[in-house]
Amino acid sequence: MARRHVFGAFCAFALIAAGCGRDSDSTSSSETTAAAAAPTTAAPAGETETTAAAAGADSTAAPETTEAAPADPCEGATLEATEIGVSESEIVITVMADTGSPIRPGLFQGNVDAVNAYAEYINSKGGVGCRTLVVKEWDSKLDPTEAKNGLISACSDSLAMVGSNSLFNPDVSPMTGCVDQAGAATGLPDLAGLANDINQQCSPVTFLVQAVSESCETFEGLREFTSMVGPTKYYLGLEPDLHGVFLVPGDLPTTVQSATYNIGAQAEAGIKWDATIKISGRDEQAAYTPRIAIAKQAESNYLYNGSDFKAMTQVRKEAAAQGLDSIKIWACSLSCYNNAFIPTGGQDVEGTYVWMQYLPMEEADLNAEAQAYLDSVGGIEKFDSFGAQAWQAAALFTETVNNIVAAEGPNAITRAAVLDTLRNTTEFTANGWAAPKDPRGFSPCFVLLQVIDQKFQRVHPAERGTFDCDPANLVKITLDPAVEAGKIT
Repeated sequence: MARRHVFGAFCAFALIAAGCGRDSDSTSSSETTAAAAAPTTAAPAGETETTAAAAGADSTAAPETTEAAPADPCEGATLEATEIGVSESEIVITVMADTGSPIRPGLFQGNVDAVNAYAEYINSKGGVGCRTLVVKEWDSKLDPTEAKNGLISACSDSLAMVGSNSLFNPDVSPMTGCVDQAGAATGLPDLAGLANDINQQCSPVTFLVQAVSESCETFEGLREFTSMVGPTKYYLGLEPDLHGVFLVPGDLPTTVQSATYNIGAQAEAGIKWDATIKISGRDEQAAYTPRIAIAKQAESNYLYNGSDFKAMTQVRKEAAAQGLDSIKIWACSLSCYNNAFIPTGGQDVEGTYVWMQYLPMEEADLNAEAQAYLDSVGGIEKFDSFGAQAWQAAALFTETVNNIVAAEGPNAITRAAVLDTLRNTTEFTANGWAAPKDPRGFSPCFVLLQVIDQKFQRVHPAERGTFDCDPANLVKITLDPAVEAGKIT
């Protein structure tokens, strides 16, 4: 049975955060709605909350009672340097992203911009863990050596890595074996925006805003993956006999292999593939001429772009140039949800579908965290889908640190405490902005948008502020990604 989750508008965001609650109620329709509980807001320091007691038998109300607001754990505390990256006055984090590669310059600049914007925002609210949040940047350049160097650097001076997005990150030993201030190989907490490489996804110190697809039981041969097919089922509901082309990001072995279980899952859901084709971030529009010819010859009615929004604009422009009119469903990954996609593609990208697992920017009026992100990066004209996930990772970091402070005080912040707290976090929503998920799991919830009249518009589920959370949106698939990658041309 399909499930919709509705998240309360403007969940309270305090230094010791309170999450948005939700209750599920059955309805007569094929969907159920989870209504958000009223936000819990702590009274300001020095003030009290008043509670009226039940009236007695004589109908006279009992005297009002007062309950003191929780004490501010930062007030009067003598702060200490408790960990690498934690001084008496600052907490240092590192954001690492592929921004300087010649393959695709500026690819994940949105992650870096978002984490820096988050630090400015949260510092204006009083900081994190009674301290100022300081951000270091590292450019991993789509290069495994630079990614490893970034981990080494962060281990030396940061409490954690936050909001990172490095696609080629095969050697995470500097992160998993990172030695803390006490000399123990505790590991460096990694609160990533996205982790594409299996070695990072399956690292015991990595916690993801985006999904963990790997089973992580073995790193080679046949293994099980989880994949989202909710949007695919929606497309098949519109066009039952879909067959077409999957565009595979082909510059890195990690991106090719990560496409294999998406290809397999969509096939299991009912898509028939006419071709699976590698593309490059260096490709110009002319490179898509033979690829569109393949789709024309097969009379494909479906095209899924597993690469970035620039690839989608190029393939759609080339399709228009060649008069390809058989495609009924143009589907894209989250990367097409970008402020530059529609201005770059214009009318050629009209009708493109994009699915996501957090409330779209067009609904920021429903959620204070989403609105804070937009306000901090310069408005909806500046948003970036991966940047939004980096901001959510930063919100997870703040929630984690402030939970430590609330439980044990501001001098209990260590890498070990961060990791222990994250391992006990079973549901995270970025203060109601994202679909609920375990930071080591995969949420079945999604929202589907479509470019209509040159705007991103919600098409499923129809109600603003909701997600389709049917458990059947996720499937398990078993394959050997190395073998399957070899079949992609």
